[in-house]
Amino acid sequence: MNAEITVLLIEDEPQIRRVVRAVLEGEGYRVFEAESGQRGLIEAGARKPDLLIVDLGLPDMEGVELVRELRSWSEAPILILSARVEEEDKIVALDSGADDYLTKPFGVGELLARARALTRRRLRTQENGHRVAFGEVEIDFSRRSVSRNGEPVHLTTLEYRLLCVLAANPGKVMTHRHLMREVWGPAYSESSHYLRIYVSRLRQKLERNPAEPEHFITETGVGYRFEV
Repeated sequence: MNAEITVLLIEDEPQIRRVVRAVLEGEGYRVFEAESGQRGLIEAGARKPDLLIVDLGLPDMEGVELVRELRSWSEAPILILSARVEEEDKIVALDSGADDYLTKPFGVGELLARARALTRRRLRTQENGHRVAFGEVEIDFSRRSVSRNGEPVHLTTLEYRLLCVLAANPGKVMTHRHLMREVWGPAYSESSHYLRIYVSRLRQKLERNPAEPEHFITETGVGYRFEV
């Protein structure tokens, strides 16, 4: 079912490239490779991939620099694949424009799950247009309305703004700093305690079981991810 989905893998370790390529091709993806950042940019421009998988430690440039360059002209989802496990490395990569982050060593099942989630994301966005539905909830962006089981849900201005930012990026890990800037503005980018309060309010109003959320997922130490 993934025959039409093209993946570009930008990774300098041949063994990792072989493993990732074999796994993805086994699921029907079409895979191209690049062993450096500069080659990756050329391949990305030529292949127009549906998903990019990028290593942070490339021989000719930092992966974060590559992500920023890609983001200046491409909206294709980017999955970081890196041995760096520090939260700050993840946050910098995600704030630079990456969509998700997987640390080495990684499980085959998790790699495939992340790839499926990211490639579905753009398709869902295109198909849904001005509406997003999840669980018992529907958001109508054109009317600025939210309903649950057909009944209107009252959200404050900030709650609605936060919901819109998350819902516009399904499957993408959104860092605390990014969400704070988008919803509250640059002056509040480090005040993430506001964010915890408002995510909790959205869970109370929109999740079936707020204590075990299915849609507003915490990425510990990094931020939040919205799942349809």
